[in-house]
Amino acid sequence: MKKDTLFLLPPGFEDNDRREFCPECAELWGVLNYYPAIKESLDIIYVGIDHPRAEICAVLGPGRWNAPTLILADPETVSGDYEIKTDNGVSHLNSARQIARYFAAKFGTALPRGS
Repeated sequence: MKKDTLFLLPPGFEDNDRREFCPECAELWGVLNYYPAIKESLDIIYVGIDHPRAEICAVLGPGRWNAPTLILADPETVSGDYEIKTDNGVSHLNSARQIARYFAAKFGTALPRGS
């Protein structure tokens, strides 16, 4: 069974002459820590802060490098309240809230508050 692929920025990186983290990536790390079984079902790839992020562009095409991004291995198997995008023929979600809603639909976890 092919896994979904989650592209994330690492927990800390150098940018703007200081150490920073991505709030959306951190939000997903929180979800993965709440529900560790989800983490086991994913291929997680860390990408750098610099644009373009070649690993994501290689899958979705030029100009598509948002992190976090979840590449859906089989988008037909799960339906729910989230907006699947398609670029370069590949289905994906590219916001922490959309990804968390997908996880709720797929794994039965709680929904993010306010979504």
